[in-house]
Amino acid sequence: MRSEPGEVLHFSEDPTISRFEPRVPEDVADGEAVVWAVDAPRCPDYWFPRDCPRAMAWSLPTTTRADRDRILGPGCGDRVHAIEYRWLEALRTVDVYAYRLPAIVFRPIGTPVPYAHVATVPVEPIGQPELVGDLLSLHERAGIQLRVLADLWPFWSEVTGSSLGYSGIRLHNAMPSANACTDSH
Repeated sequence: MRSEPGEVLHFSEDPTISRFEPRVPEDVADGEAVVWAVDAPRCPDYWFPRDCPRAMAWSLPTTTRADRDRILGPGCGDRVHAIEYRWLEALRTVDVYAYRLPAIVFRPIGTPVPYAHVATVPVEPIGQPELVGDLLSLHERAGIQLRVLADLWPFWSEVTGSSLGYSGIRLHNAMPSANACTDSH
C-alpha cells in the first residue's frame, strides 16, 4: 500500500474520517497545527498499529559495508523494521486504513529527504479509506525484514550510531531497556 503520483497517504485505525483537521502534534507543545501524511517511500513506516513503537533502518548511498552487514545482515535486503514481542499480536490483527489525500495542499518536511508531508488547512480524502491488509505480508512483499525483539533499545543504539538511515516512531511507548548500559536514547 503506497501512494500514487499526486497524492500522499494518511494511515489510521479509524475508517470513518471524512475530513482531516489540522492539529498540534502531541509531542510538540508549541508546534503548528497540521495534517500529517507520507509519500510512497515512507509508507512502510506506517504499516503498524498506531501506537506500536518501531525502530527502522535502511541503506543509504553513504552506508558502509561494515554497518550494512552488521545491522541489516549480509544479503538481507536494504531495510529492517524492529518491534517488541508484545506488539506482534496487534500487528497480526489490527485493521489499518489508508486515506489518499491530494498532495498539492501538502508541503514536505525533513531534509535532505522528506520524512513526512504536512498541510495547514483541512483536507478531505480523495475517496473512501482502503483497508491496508496483512501488515506482515506487506513487509514481506516489500522485501523489508521485520525483527521482533524483547528490547528495542540495543538495536536503536546500534542503528543511531551507524551510517544507516533510520527512523524511530512512538519510541516513547517502548518498554524500558532491560540493559541499563544501552538505555541511552
